[in-house]
Amino acid sequence: MKKKILVLGGSGFLGSNLCSFFVNREYEVYSYDRSFSSKLEKVHFIEGDFFDDVKLEAAVRGMDCIIHAISTVNPGNSNEFYMHGYSRELLQTIKLCNMLVGEQTSMIFLSSGGTVYGDHQKQPIDETVLPRPINHYGNIKLCIENTMRTFNYQMGTRFIIARISNPYGPGQDFHKGVGFIDAVLKNTMQGIPIEIWGDGDNVRDYVYIDDVCEMIECLVRYCGDQETFNISSGRGYTQNAVIGMLWGMGLSPKVIYKERRRVDVRKIILSNAKIACLWKGEPIGLAEGMELYYQYLKERNV
Repeated sequence: MKKKILVLGGSGFLGSNLCSFFVNREYEVYSYDRSFSSKLEKVHFIEGDFFDDVKLEAAVRGMDCIIHAISTVNPGNSNEFYMHGYSRELLQTIKLCNMLVGEQTSMIFLSSGGTVYGDHQKQPIDETVLPRPINHYGNIKLCIENTMRTFNYQMGTRFIIARISNPYGPGQDFHKGVGFIDAVLKNTMQGIPIEIWGDGDNVRDYVYIDDVCEMIECLVRYCGDQETFNISSGRGYTQNAVIGMLWGMGLSPKVIYKERRRVDVRKIILSNAKIACLWKGEPIGLAEGMELYYQYLKERNV
C-alpha cells in the first residue's frame, strides 16, 4: 500500500517540489493549500486555509506523514509582521500538534537552518549548537521546534525538525522574500540590477531543491529517535562569489550595494554530516546548480 503524505502549503516553492517528487516516487500525495497549482499532476488537492481548524483536522486524518511547509512571514519582513508569526502560525501549529496526539501520523516541520542558529564563530554548524536567532523569523521557527519537542517528550508524538539552509531552484519566487540565487539569475537575465544588502561578504549555504527533496524523503522513512536534522550542502559562498559565478556563466550582472540589514546573519554554513548518515547522495555544487536552474529559466523564458 502506498504511503499517504500530506503537504501543508503544497502550492509553495518547497511544497510543490516535494509534491512532485513524492508523486514520482510512487507515494499517494495530498496538497493542502488555499490555491491549486496546475503543475501538480496526480496530486490530490485539498483546498483549505491552514487556520481553519475544521478543514485542517479533516485533512490530517488518516495520513501516514505530514510535511509542514507553511510560513506566514519571511526574514525580511519579520521585524514588521512578527505578531502574525507568534499569534497565528505558532498557535495554529500547536493546535496541529494536538490534533496528531494518539495518531500513527508522523510530521516533518520545515524549519530555517539559515536563521534559527543566528551568528556563531564555529562553522559549519551542527545540530548540537545552541540556536540564537537574531530575527523574529528564526525565533518563530525555534518556538515551533520547541513546541514539537515538548509534544514528543510528553505525548509520544513522532515529529521531526528539518532545518533547511538556503534552498533554490525551479518554482522559487524571490519576490516572496527569500531566494538570493533566484533573484540574481532572474534579475540578470532581465537586465535588472541586483540589490545586495551590505558588502557582499555575507556567507550562505545554498542547497539545490532536488537535494532537499531527497533528504526529506529520508526523514519520511526514518524511524529513529533523533528529532533535528540540518538539510544543507555543507558549503558556504559569499554573495560576491555568487556574482562571480554569473560572470563565469557568460552573464553580465549589475549590482547595487545597500546598507546592511540587522536581520541578516553574517555567516551560516550547516554541517550535513547527520543527514548524510541517512542520505547517501552527493550534494549538487553551487556552480552546477546555478547552471541547471539558469537553463530551466531560459527554456521557459522566465
